[in-house]
Amino acid sequence: MNDEAKDTARPEQIPFMQRLLDNHFLLLFLGVTIPTVLYVIWGVMEIASIPLIE
Repeated sequence: MNDEAKDTARPEQIPFMQRLLDNHFLLLFLGVTIPTVLYVIWGVMEIASIPLIE
């Protein structure tokens, strides 16, 4: 079998990271969601660290 037959028998597989980074809506979703979650967690930690007045 020559090299051309091997190339046509199996299509080239696109790497996972390339498929992930080509998905614009997923990147938009992650770019909005991750900072939002981190700021909410940060805010909860700040509120929890306020000492109670007795």
